[in-house]
Amino acid sequence: MSLKHAVLAALLEGEASGYDLAKIFDVSVANFWAATPQQLYRELERLAEAGLITARVVEQERRPNKRMFSLTEQGRRDLHAYTSAPPRPSAIRDELMVQVQACDAGDTEAVRGFVAERMETARTKLARYDRLRERLLDGRDEETYLRETERVGPYLTLMRGRFLEEENLRWGERTLAVLDGRAAARGGVAEPAR
Repeated sequence: MSLKHAVLAALLEGEASGYDLAKIFDVSVANFWAATPQQLYRELERLAEAGLITARVVEQERRPNKRMFSLTEQGRRDLHAYTSAPPRPSAIRDELMVQVQACDAGDTEAVRGFVAERMETARTKLARYDRLRERLLDGRDEETYLRETERVGPYLTLMRGRFLEEENLRWGERTLAVLDGRAAARGGVAEPAR
């Protein structure tokens, strides 16, 4: 997958500025696709040149003018074609996993700390995802929302992000328990699992 399709999918929410898209990526797309604002702005230019999105300038009095982007019919056709092709298998590249793999020959206490940090990051993301979920549901239960909403994709990807972070917490808890148990058995000082 390229950034191209992530941007086109984000624009299904409606017209947005580059700044708006950066916020959308940070809040609702970050659970499955990361991009810097600079990458987004470059991609927006490419997509506009390719005719997949349009850009219009909105004049502002006390701020610089801003460009608003929206999908074209060609962009919608491109997204349709993209969703009909099978995705490539996911490839995981996680530096923490390499450190955990090597912890027996390395600094186990440092790795333990990195696992605890990953767990804290997961908790932070879960809290953010829960706030977004509440905004999406807007007082409705999940079944009602899924039956009534115009677009279900944002909710389904949000739930995938939640499940991933919940699994990160479960894995982290188990990993800390194993490392702490091994340290205790060897007479080392182990911090309690969190």
